[in-house]
Amino acid sequence: MRYGARAAARHEARLLWAGNPGLYALLQAARHTAPIQRFPRIGWVVTDPVLARRVLNDAAGFGMSGEGGVGHLWAQLFGPEMGALFGGARHAELRARARDLFTEEGARTLVERAQGGHYRMLAGRLADGETVDVADATRVLAGRLVADLLGMRLDSPTDDAYRGIFAAGERLAGLAMGTTASTVLPAERIRRARAIVGDITRGVEEGYRTAGPDTILGRCREMGLGLPLTRGLATLLAIAGTETGASGTARTVALLHDTGQQAALLADPGLMPGAVREGLRVTTPAPVIGRAVMTDAEVGGRLLRAGERVLLMTYLADNAVGPFDVRREYVPETRQLWFGAGRHLCLGAAVARTQITRMLETVTAAGPYRIVARRPARRVLVPAYSALRVRAEG
Repeated sequence: MRYGARAAARHEARLLWAGNPGLYALLQAARHTAPIQRFPRIGWVVTDPVLARRVLNDAAGFGMSGEGGVGHLWAQLFGPEMGALFGGARHAELRARARDLFTEEGARTLVERAQGGHYRMLAGRLADGETVDVADATRVLAGRLVADLLGMRLDSPTDDAYRGIFAAGERLAGLAMGTTASTVLPAERIRRARAIVGDITRGVEEGYRTAGPDTILGRCREMGLGLPLTRGLATLLAIAGTETGASGTARTVALLHDTGQQAALLADPGLMPGAVREGLRVTTPAPVIGRAVMTDAEVGGRLLRAGERVLLMTYLADNAVGPFDVRREYVPETRQLWFGAGRHLCLGAAVARTQITRMLETVTAAGPYRIVARRPARRVLVPAYSALRVRAEG
C-alpha cells in the first residue's frame, strides 16, 4: 500500500474508532472471518458483497420491520403503521411518487436551489486565502437540503438554524448506538427520542398543509398519508439526508488530499465521477445494514432461520476492493453497495453524488488545497469529522 493510501487508511480508522468503538471492534473481528459467519449475541455477519446483495434483494426473506431491521426502531417511535411502511405496497407507492424528485436532473436542481449559494461563498473564501471548515460546511449544507426538501419554513434561516437541524438529527441517530445486538429500545431511550423528534418536526404540520408538490411533505399530503406518518418520514429523511451525506462528503475531501490524488483530478476533471464513486465506496457512510430473517433461507451455504438477524458489513465488503483510487474502474461485485440494494436502494443516491461533486469542485476551484487541521467526531452513529479545515495552497 502506498504511503498516501496508508495515511488515508489511518485517518479513516481513527474516525471509526472515535465515532463508535463497538462498531470498530466488530469490523476488526469480522475482517478475519468467513464471508458469512454467526457471532454470539449478534447474529449472522456477512462481509461478502455478492452475499450482501443477495440478502438485500430478497425482501420477502429478509425484512426491515422485524428485530434487527431499522424499521423495528422506527415502529417503536411512531407505531406499527410506520414500521409497516418499510415494506409492502405503501412503501412502493411512496417511492414511486417521490422518484422524480431524485433523478439526476432533479438532484442537480435540488442541490443548486438549496445549497448552490453556499458552495459559491465557500469557493470565494478559499480563493481569498481563507481557511474553510469543510466538516462544518457539510452540516450547514445538510440542514439546508433537508429544510428545502421537506418544505420546512424556518423562523430564522441562518447557518446556525441549519446547524440545529443537523444537530437534532445527529442526537436522534446517536440513540441508535448500541443496537448492534438488539434493536429493542429501552423506555427511557424512546422517551428521549420522541422529545428530539418533536424538535425536528416542529415545522412539519405547517409544511404538510402548505408545502408544494416538489417537496416530500407535499407528496405525502397528496397521497393522503396522514400527519403522524408524515412526521415519521420527515424524521427519517432528516437523518438520512444529514448524517450520511455530511460524512461521505467531508471524508471524500480528506481522502482526495491524503492520497495525493487531487493533482490527478485537477489535471483531468473527467476523473470526477470516479473520485465521487471511490469516495462513497471507501467511506461507506452506512457501514452496517441490519435485516431480520423472515423465513428460513440459505445464504453462502449456511442456513439462516426465521427470527434470527443478519448484519451486512457493507464497509468491509466495499473496502475489500482496495484503497481510494480516482482511476479505479467500475467494480461489478460492489456496484453501489454503499447505497444498499433492492427495493430499499437509497432514494437519494443521485443527491449524494451531486453534493460530493459540488464540494470537490468547490475546494479545488482555486487549485490544490491542503488540510491544516482535523478532528474526528466522537460518539456518533455515522463516522465523521467534527472539523476538517482546508486552505487553498495558492
